[in-house]
Amino acid sequence: MLIDTHVHLNANQYDEDLQPVIDRALEAGVDRMIVVGFDEKTITRTMELIEQYDFIYGVIGWHPVDAIDFTEDNYNWIKELATHDKIVAIGEMGLDYHWDKSPKDVQKSVFRRQIALAKELKKPIVIHNREATQDVVDILKEENAAEVGGVMHSFSGSKEICDEILKLNFIISLGGPVTFKNAKQPKEVAQHVPLDKLIVETDAPYLTPHPYRGKRNEPAYVKLVAEQIAELRGISYEALAAATTQNAERLFGL
Repeated sequence: MLIDTHVHLNANQYDEDLQPVIDRALEAGVDRMIVVGFDEKTITRTMELIEQYDFIYGVIGWHPVDAIDFTEDNYNWIKELATHDKIVAIGEMGLDYHWDKSPKDVQKSVFRRQIALAKELKKPIVIHNREATQDVVDILKEENAAEVGGVMHSFSGSKEICDEILKLNFIISLGGPVTFKNAKQPKEVAQHVPLDKLIVETDAPYLTPHPYRGKRNEPAYVKLVAEQIAELRGISYEALAAATTQNAERLFGL
């Protein structure tokens, strides 16, 4: 069995056919899915999904791209919702320097507040990092995020950065890019990261793995990610699936 540890089933892309998407995931052996909500609309939908399906869990937080829109009301709302026993982490939070909607200082402030909230609630942290690695690492150190730990979602960094992340009590999550032909770093990390520090995800509907690249991603395709990593590591698919499932259960308290 597999756990898709980061999926956006709350996205508009699934409005027409959510149930068939979920059915295909279950048929592929993906027996649990963790849906991530990162703004008002997707958090609301996440709460609905975790009530509707026994095997769906939630992560809620505020995305760095939208940090400029984050209000005190949003903070209090997330804090209240996060006490739900099926909300297993806070996020996705972090820094995103690719888009310039939210100034860097605002992103950093919202990031620090959410780390503090995760520590208060004793829940792990799900990190979004885009083109901001050193600042993310510095803030995790300064805020002692290692106290609760968490996961670097859709990790795209080097083996060296991977090692630095592991020292902070965070684990590595790999998704569709590990299947891309020319994705050198994800393949290297897939071979390098200790097996007990690795989980898998789709980030669906985004980052669709080969051979479906360019089409809408869905949680069933996490199997393609796991198969590729198993091949790169020279171990059986069953061993990789068992290890990553145990790691996700441990991290998220499933």
